[in-house]
Amino acid sequence: MSTFIANIKIPDSKLASEAAELLREHGGDLLWNHSNRVFLFASIRGNERQTKYDPELLYISSLFHDLGLTPAFRSPDKRFEVDGANAAREFLQSRGVPEDSIRLVWDAVALHTSTGIVEYKEAEAALMNFGVGYDVVGKNFESISNEMRRSVVEAFPRDEFKREMLHAFWEGFKHKPQTTYGTMNADVCAMFMPGFKQPNFCDRVLHSRWET
Repeated sequence: MSTFIANIKIPDSKLASEAAELLREHGGDLLWNHSNRVFLFASIRGNERQTKYDPELLYISSLFHDLGLTPAFRSPDKRFEVDGANAAREFLQSRGVPEDSIRLVWDAVALHTSTGIVEYKEAEAALMNFGVGYDVVGKNFESISNEMRRSVVEAFPRDEFKREMLHAFWEGFKHKPQTTYGTMNADVCAMFMPGFKQPNFCDRVLHSRWET
């Protein structure tokens, strides 16, 4: 039986179900609930704006977007967003998904924290970025009705999400803080790592090996 939440159908194709099982296995309740809320908030936005998008690809992108934080998929030296995107690409390639769709999902996952850029990508990437911003920092909070918001949170509870998500970020990249340079993730390092100082771009320019 299909599941509808806030008038949004949760994709239940074989591909979507296998992606959901992967997140269920490796992501725990925190990422499971967050990723599903991201999909639902993104879909509500898309439907309200009458945006054309592929629900299955949006769902899979949402399921993978934070998977790079988990022990099974985190790398020693890449941004966690890229780890999640690479995991999504491998998953989709192994199931014979067309390359255009794989590229779309890779971009959506890899760019989901790249505010100011991802909004101008394909609908699935832009919508997922909206869902992430909505769920994590409450961006455009009033754009979704209380009733819709309540339906989503009742189905996928927040359960101390603010505190737990910051810890999940830290656990995901504390072994590679250099990958947070130039991103909002550096703020997480500054919160949890005493003495952390992000490299300064201006210093890098002025102290490069070029003479002038």
